Amino acid sequence: MNRSIFSVSQVNNYVKNLMDRDLLLQNLWIRGEISNFKLHSSGHMYFTLKDDQSRIRCVFFRHQNADLDFIPSDGLKVILKGNISIFTRDGQYQFYVEHMEKDGIGQLYAALEALKEKLKEEGLFSDEYKRALPPFPKKIAIITSHTGAAVHDIIRVITKRNKTVSIIVIPVLVQGESAKDQISAAIDYANTRDDIDILIIGRGGGSIEELWAFNEEKVARAIFRSRIPIISAVGHETDFTVSDLVADVRAATPSAAGEIAVRELSSIYQNLDRFVEGLQYSISRYLMLQNAKIQNLSDSYIMKYPERFFSNVVQRLDYNTEKMVKFSNSITRPKWDKFAGLVSNLEALNPLSIMMRGFSILTDVKSKKTISSVDQLYEGMDAMIRLTDGIAICNIISKEKETGDEDKKR
Repeated sequence: MNRSIFSVSQVNNYVKNLMDRDLLLQNLWIRGEISNFKLHSSGHMYFTLKDDQSRIRCVFFRHQNADLDFIPSDGLKVILKGNISIFTRDGQYQFYVEHMEKDGIGQLYAALEALKEKLKEEGLFSDEYKRALPPFPKKIAIITSHTGAAVHDIIRVITKRNKTVSIIVIPVLVQGESAKDQISAAIDYANTRDDIDILIIGRGGGSIEELWAFNEEKVARAIFRSRIPIISAVGHETDFTVSDLVADVRAATPSAAGEIAVRELSSIYQNLDRFVEGLQYSISRYLMLQNAKIQNLSDSYIMKYPERFFSNVVQRLDYNTEKMVKFSNSITRPKWDKFAGLVSNLEALNPLSIMMRGFSILTDVKSKKTISSVDQLYEGMDAMIRLTDGIAICNIISKEKETGDEDKKR
């Protein structure tokens, strides 16, 4: 009798291959209740999904559960998407989870994701529209339920950190159908006042249904158009709403919102003390440096013997003056001598100078020509004699020309 004998691993691998090829088992949605939940240090989640009659082992690997916005727990009803295969080592089939959502709120999550995508495309989440919180607010408005624990936590933290900050509470419903209208109206009202420096909106923890007012589009747009910086403090640290994404600052809890909004007064005083100490040190150091400069100056030679400094200056001035005079004379003397020579020459050629020595100028009255030779004279001629101090008219009655030894003619 022929028989085929398989190992345990071969059988388990064969069954695994069958399951992996089954299209229904590879894209499966299952509803059930979580039990025996365990979050491994590796980040993988192991639990059992059960209903009234049966159960199945499940594993949710870290790379698949990284985007999960809640922490699963025993008793939580969920809807899972994934595939069924066999863990060959144990020979036990299990469900490999790819997606998890709380049962009954799948439509809420779908609506939330659609709204997030819409507002993101419009830029409501963009950092460029985030306003900075004032460092020293004088008045803070809190928009929340006046009966909830959140408002008391915020007031307690702010008062403890800085009692000088004024607080006003604008009470609103934080869950229910009319909550979104009251919250958005309260934000708009706060923006009509000029005395509010920071707005804090929020509430304590709760289910997604209870926090839904802070996922409403109407509230998101009221936050976005606010001119007053807004801190969103909704739920616990693991809760994340649309209001958190639109607000200027997100606080993990209401108490954290108070810490973010107000600096601790004692730390401010400490900073002031450090500033004062630093300023005093800077002033003291500056005065010491200036005093050292003055001391060095007072000890200098010039301050001890100022008359010696001025005597040197006077001596240098005299020396430089003498040099300037000599240099000036060396340039002007030759020019002056040349000028005097030219004046002397001109003086020698000046007719008036000649006339001053007894000479005169004889001119023909008719022709106005100067007579320089006796040959130009004739008897009866009218001549004008020009002297240094006037003229005289004369008539030629005779002339005589000197010709050496020749006889003189009349």
